[in-house]
Amino acid sequence: MTSSQPPNTSRTSVPHEAEPEQWTLDPVALFRGFVSLRRLTGMYPAGHPAIVQKLAEIDDSVQRHLRHAPQLQLDIIHGDVHLDGVSFRQEGETQEQIVRELADLGVNSIHIRRGATREEIGALTEFLWQLKDAPAGEPMEVSLAKRYIHHISLGRLVPLDTRWKAREWPDAPTGPLDPAYAESLALTERTFDDVSSGRGMNLMTVREIVELLIRKVAGSSAALGQILAVKLYENLTYCHSVNVATLSLLIGRQLGFDPAATSALGEAALLHDIGKTRIPLDVLRKPGALDKRERKMMEMHTTYGAEILVDVAGLKPLTPTVALEHHRAFTGAGYPELEEAVPHLMSQIVSVADIYEAMTGARSYQEPATPEQACLVLARLAGTKLNTVLVKAFVNAVTFFPLGSVVRTDRDEIGVVVRTNPSEPLHPVIALLGSEHRRVPGEIDTSRRDPSGAYERHVAESLRPSAPLDLIEFLAAS
Repeated sequence: MTSSQPPNTSRTSVPHEAEPEQWTLDPVALFRGFVSLRRLTGMYPAGHPAIVQKLAEIDDSVQRHLRHAPQLQLDIIHGDVHLDGVSFRQEGETQEQIVRELADLGVNSIHIRRGATREEIGALTEFLWQLKDAPAGEPMEVSLAKRYIHHISLGRLVPLDTRWKAREWPDAPTGPLDPAYAESLALTERTFDDVSSGRGMNLMTVREIVELLIRKVAGSSAALGQILAVKLYENLTYCHSVNVATLSLLIGRQLGFDPAATSALGEAALLHDIGKTRIPLDVLRKPGALDKRERKMMEMHTTYGAEILVDVAGLKPLTPTVALEHHRAFTGAGYPELEEAVPHLMSQIVSVADIYEAMTGARSYQEPATPEQACLVLARLAGTKLNTVLVKAFVNAVTFFPLGSVVRTDRDEIGVVVRTNPSEPLHPVIALLGSEHRRVPGEIDTSRRDPSGAYERHVAESLRPSAPLDLIEFLAAS
């Protein structure tokens, strides 16, 4: 695209119907659209109806996504398409062809920020058509800027030996822990070590952990704060399992489960990842994306888990089922391949808790997501991968700013969420964070309104703490 004047970037605002509650962007289809539009751009003159129609389709999908998120991130990592950091695995020749075509251009990522116009998308596809024959040396961002593309960036993944670059996170929660939470972690670590070493599973210990989670951990503000907020430690399997079990219990409580169903849910969630005891540690702890062989090996943990649990006499009947199904979408997709069988409700509950917990936990190759970022991903997956009713129940239970979250208000106050308001989920009560990460006396209720009825302050964003906080100090005083 050669022009001495910037393209007309004005956009007429037209009313649009409310988004279907279950609409979710298909990133593979969007990548396919970009590749198709690139080809059409090379085949037909500008303004051809085929180009106009395909451009409109892509722009519509992009704008619908950007109504709910500040940025749309499309990435191809080791052959898998990712949307906003979440992998959408689809096998097939079409996807492989798309990946090859973009890789030949040196493009692995397309990131589109809010404010992008249809004209910019059109200019981008013209640039992609010309890219293969473009002279080397000019930075891509400079080339895009010359075409007045300011809200879209392209990226290329460069293979690295990430071992020396991997961030070192603690192997377990640090700082003072809620006593019941600390006990549940210790007992679960011992249980997983016993299974891994071939000593078998102590059913009495499992029942003790489940009772501890139900009676104490799920009702402890300090424990929930340490589970719900950003976790600055490597999410080892036993930590992840305790956290997922507790989060699953919160969903069960929101749904009104009776004691028997609650106990069954707690046990199944606690043991959902027991199959990882058969996965080599170097694969479990690999700092970076897994290759195809390693991914297949990792996916076997669901089958391994079911095999382990079926042989343990006295477990609840659904515990092996949840281990087998927790990576299957409620629409029937996912792994392991079970045709189109819909996973059991308990498996669907654990899936919601599993995704949230995995996103908010640290990885050597990935910063943890903030709670509201994780909730937004759950919302995008609702209706396809996840059960919409269960996502709503979870978000209602934990809120976008859960206990223990570090937040900044629109007055630039930094504080820790110490209580949530069920009727005002976006306006929690916070305790101000002082020097050396200590609590400042007093609290601020962000749901307070001034005489005109307007809120006195809003939570502007969640923050990642620079160091672990003593949440017992913050939450015990509330």
